[in-house]
Amino acid sequence: MITVVIAEDHQALIDGIQLFFQNEPEISIVGEATNGEQLINLVRELQPDVVITDIRMPVCNGIEATKVIMQEFPQTKVIAFSMFDQQDVFEQMKSAGAVGYILKISSLLIVVEAIGTVINGATYFDKSLLLSSANNSETASLSQREKEIIELIGKGNNSYQIAELLFISKSTVDTHRRNITKKISTSGKTKLLHFALNQKIDL
Repeated sequence: MITVVIAEDHQALIDGIQLFFQNEPEISIVGEATNGEQLINLVRELQPDVVITDIRMPVCNGIEATKVIMQEFPQTKVIAFSMFDQQDVFEQMKSAGAVGYILKISSLLIVVEAIGTVINGATYFDKSLLLSSANNSETASLSQREKEIIELIGKGNNSYQIAELLFISKSTVDTHRRNITKKISTSGKTKLLHFALNQKIDL
């Protein structure tokens, strides 16, 4: 039996994962934490085989918690479970000792696959992470105004709100958005918002 501790500050997501893993006889979720400090204490108490942790959490983030866990329990396999696909955050988790990194948009079947992979001594990094390196090069081609608009999109502003904040017309904002879309090789409002959200993370 593979024992797993999960750290995630959204209880609904933990509940969903718990329900899913009831059908996995070889995997047992033995503990839940909602912040990094709780995670560290749970690992000290339970010494699980695998830790699945969010990165952005209160009290102590997943990167710092992973560093502590690796210092005290180097045999534990840590898998990051995050909505962020930024290359620098990914590298920080790797440096902290994580051997897996999964995006929350992935199927829970991917989580099962990742657990099995790291338990067997290999690493597991979500294929979607390959997009982040492309994103980094694409932002370099954006103008200062386009970067401002990307930031405002990431904060949840629509074109009308951006126009008011930047004292420009909505049509000008829409033109900038079309240019941004071409430069970052994406399409659609959802993809553009996802790109915007991943340009900055506050840990």
